[in-house]
Amino acid sequence: MSAADPLQVQVIRPGQTYVGKQGFSYGAGASAETVGARHICMNVLPMPSGARAKVHYHERIETIAYMLEGECVVRFGDRMQHEVLVRQGDHAFVPADLPHAPCNESGAPCTWLVVHSSGSDQDGIVLLPELDAIVAQR
Repeated sequence: MSAADPLQVQVIRPGQTYVGKQGFSYGAGASAETVGARHICMNVLPMPSGARAKVHYHERIETIAYMLEGECVVRFGDRMQHEVLVRQGDHAFVPADLPHAPCNESGAPCTWLVVHSSGSDQDGIVLLPELDAIVAQR
């Protein structure tokens, strides 16, 4: 994907995808890569049943995710000791620097609309592989 002219209204059509560090294939939306965004981005994250993100956090970057369809558990905390169930129509806010991992244990696919306070959703990602085993055991 190449950045376009950031001084014009631009439309991103469905079909562009990319694989993120978190281990998922995303539907590309408005971002630094597609439209030259600098301070915000939005992408679509389809999660099949049984899918689990790699434990990670976004350094100095906030996240808001809206559940378009389905439901998903988000595990979070320094030892993945907390969890919240996000259902269709819910907004989930993840503060900057908070370790987390969405885990689709619902038995059906779910789809998120994900917004980050950075031009690219891949900016500032820190993977925490030492916590992946904790999430896998739950």
